[in-house]
Amino acid sequence: MRESRFITAQDGLRLHALDYGDRQSPHLTVVCLPGLTRTVEDFAVLARALASDRRVLCLDYRGRGRSDHDPNPARYSIAVETADVVTVMAALEAMPAIVVGTSRGGLIAMTLAAQRPDLLAGVVLNDIGPVVEIEGVVRIKGYVGQLQHPESYQEAAEFLRRTTGNQFPNLGAADWLAAAKRGWREEAGRLVSTYDPALANTLQGFDPDKPFPTLWPQFDAMAQMPLMVVHGANSDILSSTTVDAMQQRHPDTEVLVVPDQGHAPLLAEADTIRAIAAFAAKCDARAAAALIAQETIARSSAAPSSAGIRGTGPLGRTR
Repeated sequence: MRESRFITAQDGLRLHALDYGDRQSPHLTVVCLPGLTRTVEDFAVLARALASDRRVLCLDYRGRGRSDHDPNPARYSIAVETADVVTVMAALEAMPAIVVGTSRGGLIAMTLAAQRPDLLAGVVLNDIGPVVEIEGVVRIKGYVGQLQHPESYQEAAEFLRRTTGNQFPNLGAADWLAAAKRGWREEAGRLVSTYDPALANTLQGFDPDKPFPTLWPQFDAMAQMPLMVVHGANSDILSSTTVDAMQQRHPDTEVLVVPDQGHAPLLAEADTIRAIAAFAAKCDARAAAALIAQETIARSSAAPSSAGIRGTGPLGRTR
């Protein structure tokens, strides 16, 4: 079962989230954050699987899915969207949580680690890291905001296959059609994209000759957190060199390489789901152990000292 929830952002925009599973589950909540132009529907398979024993929240950023479009495209930024995520997590009482961040969602997760580490009980970075490869950004810039109103889902599917097919060589016609139905929807008798075309403005200033600043300080803020990296073997956004460097700086990082997929892995295959579920269980165990340790320290601090006290009986009465 899933339920749509709507939350008001700090500036008044209405944000949408899908709420799966049992809100009273003793396990940590999983919060799923999609890519630049993506929506909650990208996590449908993963969320249903994980929601068998825990709560899962999937977010539509402003300007995507069922969230309001922002009249000022300049606010489609990591800083604003990170603040939106904090607002949603607080409003839906999902703190701390395990965050699964795909692409842009992973950049937001790293930003949260630097700004609000108390909100994170573990992080899954889906094909994103502190270094973003220029080749992939050039490819993404080439299609964001294009084909806003395809004549049919079949045309949309062909557009996706043409622009991202080299990343996913094993997908068939039915897969591309399903992807098209996640990327466009019917409104007033025509197909429209599920994101605000003004999002293309976020890449307007991109210069291939000037690489993005790296996010190593934000990544290093996750040093004490459980971390998993899902890496598409065909990815043009996250390189193996960067993954190796991430493991060197965070030796406990779990890495799952997804063969025959690029940017970003679909998180819908049984092996991938099992690996993420196992990681979430480890986060549960770590959080439980930390809570027991805190309670033990609190009890020790609250216990009266025996120094200087004579003849005290079992109920604290002096004999």
